[in-house]
Parts: sequence; C-alpha cells; structure tokens
Amino acid sequence: MVSTDRLLAFAAMSLLVIAIPGPSVLFVIGRALAHGRRTALATVVGNVLGSYLLVTAVAFGLGALVERSAGVFLAVKLAGAAYLVFLGVQAFRHRKEMKMGAVDVPAQAARGDLRTIADGILVGVTNPKGIVFFAAVLPQFVDHAAGGLPAQMLVLGLVPIGIGLVTDTVWGLTASAARAWFARSERRLSMIGGAGGFAMIGLGVTVAATGRAD
Repeated sequence: MVSTDRLLAFAAMSLLVIAIPGPSVLFVIGRALAHGRRTALATVVGNVLGSYLLVTAVAFGLGALVERSAGVFLAVKLAGAAYLVFLGVQAFRHRKEMKMGAVDVPAQAARGDLRTIADGILVGVTNPKGIVFFAAVLPQFVDHAAGGLPAQMLVLGLVPIGIGLVTDTVWGLTASAARAWFARSERRLSMIGGAGGFAMIGLGVTVAATGRAD
C-alpha cells in the first residue's frame, strides 16, 4: 500500500496547504458567525465529506478531468461561488431571527443538521483549492510500482481530511465563541449574523473572480 515516507511527505504538504485559510475555512467561520456552534460543526462535517468526494473522484480519474478542462473547472467553480452567495444572502436576510439557545423539536433539528451538512458537502466538493490540490498534488505521492493506485489515493486522502477536520473545527469553535459574546445583545447578535452573511457573499464573489494558472 502506501509507504511511511510517502505518507509523511504528503502529510507535511497537506499541512502547509491547509494552514492557509481557503474557501472551506472561511465558509465555516461565516456559518459560525451567522448561526452558531452547532451549524459550524455540521458545516465542518459536510466540508470534509465533500472534500473526500473530491479524493474519490481523483482516485477514479474524474478529478483530473475537472482540473484539466478549463470549461468544466469554470462551471464547478461558478456553481460553488453562486451557492456561497445564496447562503450568504439567506444568512443576512434572517439575521434578526437568530436566538442563542433556541431549541427546536427533534425532527426539525435533524432536518436542519442534514441540510447544513448538505450545504457543507456542496461547498467542499466545489472548492477550487481542493480540486486543484487533490487533482494536481495527490497523484504525485502514489507508488506506481506498488499498484492499486485508487486504493493508495483513497488512503492518502484521509490525511488532509483528518487535518482539515481538526483545523476547521478549531476555526468554527473559535468563531462561535466570539459570537457568544455578541449574543448578550440582540442588536449585536443581528450585526454578527449580518457580518457572517456578508463574509459568505464576499467569499462567493472572490471564488468566482479567482482565476487559475494554466
């Protein structure tokens, strides 16, 4: 399977890339500010699931097609950007309706969590940074002589997923903790919810405007 030296080298590379906050991190922070800790953590789960879908796509050849085709890459990027803007607009529109500590009935809470996870999956799987990293960097660390390339990529892909899970959770908890201070005032909570919405809108616009080096 995957040798220890390749695994460690890929882990070091992944840490360097993940240490630079990208769309996923900023999305988690925006959701934490707009909706709180529970939504932030559900978003993290969705993000890592979406990212691992990218790993799976690369392992079976689809990711390379997306990264190499300018048209497909652009379509995926714009879809993710549009969805980020949509989520930001929704967060801004409903900023005055947020109440810290509100408890929904179990069915509503479950449906909300599943929807939030689905949002995170969509953002994670359309993340340009993730597409380029997994399509361009991941294949370089497999051992072609050992065979089983898809299996090697699936194993290697767990490394950045694990790192991202930890770092995104820390970002989400930190942002939601800051939001808790604003919750002492309904006006301040409304302001921070609006700020989270604006952050997601700005992120969507940035993702759409970001070019790629061919």
